[in-house]
Amino acid sequence: MRMDDMVIVSVDDHAVEPPSAFLSHYSASFKDEAPKVIDKDGKDVWLWNDQIYPTIGLNAVVGRPRSEYGMEPTRFEQIRAGAFDPKARVDDMNVNGICGSLNFATMPGFSGNAFIAAALQGHKEKALRAIKAWNDWHMLEWCAAAPGRFIPMMILPLWDMTETLAEIQRWVKQDVHAIAFPDNPALIGLPSLHNAYWEPVWQACCDHKIVLNCHIGTGARAAHASDESPIDAWITTMPMSISNSAADWLFGTFWKKYPDLRMALSEGGIGWVPYLLERADFTYEHHHEWTFSDFGRERPSDVFKRHIITCFIDDQFGLKNLEYMNTDMVCYESDYPHSDTLWPNCPEYLWATVNGLNSHVIDAITHQNAMREYNFDPYTVLGGRENCTVGHLRVLGKDVDVSPRENLGGLRTDSMDFVGKARRPVTSGEIQRMFAAA
Repeated sequence: MRMDDMVIVSVDDHAVEPPSAFLSHYSASFKDEAPKVIDKDGKDVWLWNDQIYPTIGLNAVVGRPRSEYGMEPTRFEQIRAGAFDPKARVDDMNVNGICGSLNFATMPGFSGNAFIAAALQGHKEKALRAIKAWNDWHMLEWCAAAPGRFIPMMILPLWDMTETLAEIQRWVKQDVHAIAFPDNPALIGLPSLHNAYWEPVWQACCDHKIVLNCHIGTGARAAHASDESPIDAWITTMPMSISNSAADWLFGTFWKKYPDLRMALSEGGIGWVPYLLERADFTYEHHHEWTFSDFGRERPSDVFKRHIITCFIDDQFGLKNLEYMNTDMVCYESDYPHSDTLWPNCPEYLWATVNGLNSHVIDAITHQNAMREYNFDPYTVLGGRENCTVGHLRVLGKDVDVSPRENLGGLRTDSMDFVGKARRPVTSGEIQRMFAAA
């Protein structure tokens, strides 16, 4: 196999909603309450339910020189069109050799947390309309703009089980097999994973072959060591911060009752997984006689390998230790348009880490696992594997401009604005203040 022969499907990317995203999906009588973009102090921001939300945030910096990554975009004109325009996204996928992409929300939060929070504060009807409108935009505009290129995923009104199940039914009829779900719902005011409240969702996921996609930061969040800590420390631990939630899922008793349930640790990486599994097995063997956990004749690692999907961006250690995981549950992610993405060189980085693996393993982790678990079939839509390879897609994207775009503007920390000053490490406190200002 050559690099150009790979087929790459990413199970973690992000769509920045354009200003028109919600408006066309509200009825005339409620259109005034739809989330809308306004100008506030020279920044594009969302206004919804009398609250201000950032339009972009989270480092939608793809295409900038790395030296300008910390300049947080605050206007649509400061980011690549591929972040918010599905047609432009396909161009950026082509030049990057990416065949398929699953995209998390931005304005509502990765699992709809902004709308969930509003509902829990008493604005349930408004939040329900906003979630339905987001789903309509995502399915009928974003995904429909390029059949065979996007894996559709719904957000849900998780505070109301009747409405949640109704929204699931609405979209499974349209062949949607992915849900964005908080990695720890208890931390955002919902029942814990271990509460019987969720059993109808687990059952629906089994009935319709739906994957629960739990993105880092949707419940548990990576902690900043201190305001004075270099931000590098937080960035380093951010993916593996989901390990606490992973352990919580792993020791859930619901897996026995719902053997076909699947969940994904989205943007969590894989290098830390072998030790988590080793530690979980040790914990069970050494402590279960007093904790009363019961995995029967299995170990916790067996449950993880069967039910939990993991994904990686650039993870040499994890790929060298696939024997300690389930190769059939490992997927790839490109994280476009965030600062960890390797666009437009994802194939080069990926090939450097997988070219020593068996071709069957390469196929599994680059696309086959994602296609199977998400019921995603670009081959049929695009006319066969040959039209889905890195080489073919890059021919389609040969005219896409990938040159770095400098000086687009946005927020800077004091450390970054070093003109006439001594340079020093950017700190956690500065970044948190910058996001607060956004």
